[in-house]
This record gives sequence, structure tokens and C-alpha cells, in this order.
Amino acid sequence: MSVIWLNDGLVQASDASISPFDHAVTVGDGIFETLQIATDAQTGAPAAFAMGRHLRRLHRSADLLGLAPPDDALLRTAAAAVVAANPDTNRLRITMSAGLGPLGSGRYESAPTIIVAATAGAPHPPVADVALVPWTRNERGATAGAKTTSYAENVIALAAAKKAGAQEALLANTRGELCEGTGSNVFVVVDGRVVTPPLDSGCLAGITRELILELIDVDEAPLPYDILQLTTEAFLTSSLRNVQPIATIDGRPLSPPGELTRAAMAAFEELLVTTIEP
Repeated sequence: MSVIWLNDGLVQASDASISPFDHAVTVGDGIFETLQIATDAQTGAPAAFAMGRHLRRLHRSADLLGLAPPDDALLRTAAAAVVAANPDTNRLRITMSAGLGPLGSGRYESAPTIIVAATAGAPHPPVADVALVPWTRNERGATAGAKTTSYAENVIALAAAKKAGAQEALLANTRGELCEGTGSNVFVVVDGRVVTPPLDSGCLAGITRELILELIDVDEAPLPYDILQLTTEAFLTSSLRNVQPIATIDGRPLSPPGELTRAAMAAFEELLVTTIEP
């Protein structure tokens, strides 16, 4: 039975409860981070990978939503305790809600609800089949760039992709540009160069995306959504899939992994096994 951290300490998941008036429950007013649990090369023990970067993004999400800044020391303590209490897990999630609120969009002055939990999820397949979906990201929306608990749009898009036999959906923004996946960033090879949409496309500032930009030569540039009908090499990144070659787009085969994708995969894997806090 799993052990989680709720607010100020460890509890059995089966004994944990939050209020039905929690604003994340009623209106999705919360933020979260998903981290990979990897082996710390220095200690040989499991730990959350890139914790500092994830905490920085959590702060950015909190600022965008107008929430109180997260308590980094508390979250580091909670993460370490949850990882230690749940051996053989590979996924850690930090969730911070706005706390108790009314049954509407207004907020109370309330302490946040903090949940840190770990699970042992099945690994992503070595390559991904992706589907294009008709819905768009609003790059000018109030929550653009924030990792919020309001994930209904992603749930719908991913369900459509799975119905089409794919594992991920890719979305355009309102300008008709390539944006992101439901839980991933996307990189496309164009004229021998790796290109990824810039953050002003409305995509999330993925942690793995950020690291790939530091590890290999990548252009950040707007891309037309229909580039996906032309490219022969592309890959996804996320904190759990790392670098995942795209095998097909709407059933059209690519040739994964291409040379540039292999370089990205190798660079990231080297980082993952050598440092827990890049």
C-alpha cells in the first residue's frame, strides 16, 4: 500500500482525504509537477530527477495563477520522504491546490493543499504513434504556460488519439502553428535542423525540453501545423518519456530514430545517469 505526503506529513494513501470544497476539486484551481524517479549516481539511491528545475517551474505556475509561492524546503522534504517510503516507483507527482474555496471561481484566503505521491507506472514504448486533433491551444489564455490541474482539454485530446490507435495527440495553437502534445513537447527536423516551437506558441516549458535545448543544437521557431505532414523525423520529450522518437503521424510512417533524434536520446541518457540535479 502506497504512502503519500499530505500537507505536513506522511500518511497511508488509503487514509488520506481532502475536503470536497478544495478548489482544485471544484474548479481545477491548482498546479502540479511530475518528476521522474531516477538513481542518484552519487548515492546509488532513488531520488527525484531535476527537482530544482521542477520547483522553479512550480513557482512560475503559482505566480501565473496568483497562488502563494510554494515552500521549497517542505516540498524537498516531502519528495525525499515519499521516494524513500515507496521503493520501486518511478514517478513522483507534486500537487498544490489553492486550498478551500467556494463552489465557484472566487477564492478564500486559505492555506494550500499539498499532496506528494509516487507510483510505479509502465514505461513509455520506445517509439510513439501520434495523432493530430482538431482542438487548439490558446497561446493568449490566462493560464498559458502554467502547469495547472485543469487538464480536461488534455484528457479529451488524448482519448481521441488513443481511439485513433495513437499514444499521444499533437495540437496547434490559435495561429495555426504547431504547439505541443497533451503531455509532451515536440521537436521536428526541418532541413537538417532540429526545431521546436517557442514558448510564446503557448506550449508548456517542459523540463526535458529545457534540458535538450542545453544539450544539443536546437532552433526555437514557429512552425506551421502542417509541417507534421511533411517531416520525416520528429520526437517527443517529457519527464517520463525522456526523448521518444515519433514512429507515425496519423498513420504516416517516419523513420525513427533518425540521426538527430539518436543524438538527443544519447545526450539525455548520459545526463540522466550522471547527475540527479542538472
